[in-house]
Amino acid sequence: MKSLRTAMLATAAILMPAAPAFADHHAEMSADAETPMTEGEKLKALFADSDKRGLELNPLGRLFRGDDTNADRLGDFLTDASFYASKRDTQLNIALLEQIDRSKLNPTDQLAYDVFKYNQEQSLKGSTDEIRALTEVRPVNHFSGFHTFYPTFASGQSAAPFKTVKHYEDNLSRHKDYIAIGDRSIEKFRDGMESGVLETKLTIDNVIKQLDTQLAIPLEDSQYWAPVKNMPEDFSDEDKARLTAEYRTATEELYASTTRMRDFLRDEYLPVARETVGLSQMKGGEKLYAQMIESTTTLPLAADDLHNLGLSEVARVKTGLEEIKAEVGFEGTLNEFFDFVRTDPQFKPESREALTQSYYDIGKEVDARIGDYFSVLPKSPLEIKPYDPAIEQFSAGGSYQSGAPDGSRPGTFYFNAYDLPSRLTTGNMTLYLHEGAPGHHFQISLAQENEALPAFMRFGGNTAYVEGWALYSETLGYEMGFFEDPWNRYGTLQDEQLRAMRLVVDTGLHSKGWSREKAIEFMLANSGMTRTEVVAEVERYIAIPSQALAYKVGALKIQELRKKAEDTLGDDFDIKAFHDQVLNTGALPLPVLESKIDRWIASQQ
Repeated sequence: MKSLRTAMLATAAILMPAAPAFADHHAEMSADAETPMTEGEKLKALFADSDKRGLELNPLGRLFRGDDTNADRLGDFLTDASFYASKRDTQLNIALLEQIDRSKLNPTDQLAYDVFKYNQEQSLKGSTDEIRALTEVRPVNHFSGFHTFYPTFASGQSAAPFKTVKHYEDNLSRHKDYIAIGDRSIEKFRDGMESGVLETKLTIDNVIKQLDTQLAIPLEDSQYWAPVKNMPEDFSDEDKARLTAEYRTATEELYASTTRMRDFLRDEYLPVARETVGLSQMKGGEKLYAQMIESTTTLPLAADDLHNLGLSEVARVKTGLEEIKAEVGFEGTLNEFFDFVRTDPQFKPESREALTQSYYDIGKEVDARIGDYFSVLPKSPLEIKPYDPAIEQFSAGGSYQSGAPDGSRPGTFYFNAYDLPSRLTTGNMTLYLHEGAPGHHFQISLAQENEALPAFMRFGGNTAYVEGWALYSETLGYEMGFFEDPWNRYGTLQDEQLRAMRLVVDTGLHSKGWSREKAIEFMLANSGMTRTEVVAEVERYIAIPSQALAYKVGALKIQELRKKAEDTLGDDFDIKAFHDQVLNTGALPLPVLESKIDRWIASQQ
């Protein structure tokens, strides 16, 4: 490792002329500078050193790995120092990787080399001053921002531990970072007001509602106060009294910070925010969208091509829905069939408790069959729970939060119980397969539990692979027998239709000038989704452009690779082995995944 660090320091002298810490390290390491290393050892040393440097820049990411080093910090988000430190770190990684001869690496290390190279180059593409000027000045919307994440994180129900007095004090320190990030967000918004790069009225109005909801909760009922209510019994009376007083003061400061953000957005920003919703209608947005498509899908795809792919997929899935209409004997048009399912009480959850129990039951059914398709199962258990009521109105239908790498903290499948009359039970099975097992829970857990992988492959990822795998996982319900029930099959086709429509609507909004209303009407006309569901989806695409494209692109690629393996290997095709190959090296960019599967197919012949 020492000779790599010497090379790193020589490169750093060019990239980071104002970095005295590296000069000191150089002196410390120079004694063994001539120790020879193999190319594989250099690569592993680079990975380890890159990970260490990355964690020093990201204490929050370290906490989610179960490491509470520097747990008193969230990080210096939205600062020049943080931006340029991260960019220099990426430049350094690329320069060091170029000093390693890929041809002398074994196949596994070549794969790791390719993924690392891809990730670093994509990171650098997104770190230009031009892209920064289009993104940092829009630091918050209703899907993206610390305000959607931090209350739960600070409650003791997330990755941060609350077992010792030090843990409680760390949380108080993180509160200060959170407040600072909020104040910097306001300044960034003001920068955008000056440059003319503005967030939409729609998303900002939703953020204001989110903040209003948080502020309406009495202080001692808030998530910030939860650690006080759950203080460990072994704390001394003196510590309990001191921490209770300090948490009261800190929570009051958090409420004041939330009020500042709410008031600024309501009184200053909302009046000047843009009426339009698509990126192509924002200053610099067309170029930003093209960059985001490649970043999200890991492929250089054009918006027009994705739009047309979506239209063809929408037509295909509608044919399947017509077949179900005929199977159940419904007389009427397809849209009338959709209305029937939307409104019939038999497809509505009876209560939050009944909805929760239905997911528990589905989990047991999946567990009973999953071993037929996977040879390696996660160590981390899977917990099932509804969203916190404070955030459920603006949350997706479901989501997944990863567990601890050592299995000590479960992964969590969250489902949405807001406005129960608008929810349909037909999609419950599919949602569980996607967010829970074998979807996100398997993909994320198996990667981070695999200690043989470098950290960036255990804990990193890309949306096309992550969401593509989860959507592919939904299709396994056919083989498992869950979709023999026509209503479950209706639900899974509706969810597949959702992902097909996303290709159309995301590109429509951000490339073709579609309005929010046009996007809503397209989705209502082509699916059985309720208006509440459709509005939430469309407003999500407005808030986080291109993310919705990744699902279908990734799933189609995995399905394509599986078909290639089945056609080539015939009776020798092993579904467990295929899934292991897809999952056992973490979330690969799609071109790297395709090369890996091609090599595996050749090795099996």
